[in-house]
Amino acid sequence: MSKDEKTGKSAKDTHYAKLRRAHRDQRRERGEIPTPKDDRRRRQAESWKAPEIAPDQVFLYGLHTVRAALDNAERKIVKLSVTQNAALRLELPDPATLPYPVETVLPSDLDKILGPEAIHQGVMLETRPLPVRRLEALKDSPLILVLDQVTDPHNVGAIMRSAVAFDAGAVITTMRHSPTESGVLAKTASGALELIPYIQITNLAEALEELHKLGFLTIGLDSEGPQPLEGTFSGDRIALVMGSEGKGLRQKTRATCKALARLDMPGAIKSLNVSNAAAIAMYAARQFLAK
Repeated sequence: MSKDEKTGKSAKDTHYAKLRRAHRDQRRERGEIPTPKDDRRRRQAESWKAPEIAPDQVFLYGLHTVRAALDNAERKIVKLSVTQNAALRLELPDPATLPYPVETVLPSDLDKILGPEAIHQGVMLETRPLPVRRLEALKDSPLILVLDQVTDPHNVGAIMRSAVAFDAGAVITTMRHSPTESGVLAKTASGALELIPYIQITNLAEALEELHKLGFLTIGLDSEGPQPLEGTFSGDRIALVMGSEGKGLRQKTRATCKALARLDMPGAIKSLNVSNAAAIAMYAARQFLAK
C-alpha cells in the first residue's frame, strides 16, 4: 500500500488513526476518560482581570441580548462594538445612519474587556442602566415575582426569562445580595431584561407591605410550607416570593407574606433549583388567574 510522501503514513494507517480518534471521542462523551484541558484558554482566564466599570456603565453581549437592547427605546446606548460577521448577523444598517458610534473589532478585543469565558458572539454593547421602576406602577399587573436575596445572576436571568414567558408584570429583588444589571444577567435572560421591569428595593418587608396595599396576595414558596401552592391562591393579584438558593426565605420575609406554600414533589427529590421552582409556580398561578 502506497504511503504519503510527506507523512510516511499509508491509507491504512490514516484509516485506523481515524477509528482510534472516533473511539476515544465516544469514550469522552460517555465520561469514561477526561476531556483534555485547553491550557491556552485556561491561562487566559487565570490572567484576565476585569476592567473597572463605572456605576452608570453596563456592558451587554451576545447576539440575542444586544438585538433586544437595540430594539428597546428606553436603552441609552453609548457604543456598539462588533465584528464584521456579527454585524451581518445583526442585520445592522449603515453605521453612518445610526445615532450611536459603531466600532469594528476582533473577537480578541472583546475577550480583553469581557473575559475569555464570555460567549459574546462577536458583539458588545455599552449602555446606561435602564430607568428605575417604582412599585406603584404595578397596580394593574395580576402576577409579579419577588426574589429574596437570590444571588446567582444565572438563576435571576433564567427567572426573568420565565417571567416574560408567563407575562409577569415585574421581577422585584433586593439591592443587597442580588445581582445588578450586567452582561451575565442579560445574557442568561436572553433578551428578557429588556422586556420586564427589574425593580431593586432596599427593604423587602416594606415592599411586600406596599404590595399588600396595591391588592396583591403575597405567597412565600417554602419546601416546608403548610399547604400546597395550588390551594393557596385567591383574589386577582398574586405576588410569588422565592427564597435564596441556599437559605430560602428569611424569617422577616416569611412573617410578612400573607401565605406560605410548598410545591409538592412526588419523587425522591423534594426541592428544585429556584429558577425551576419559579417557572412551575408562575404556571400554577396563571392557571388560577385564567379561571
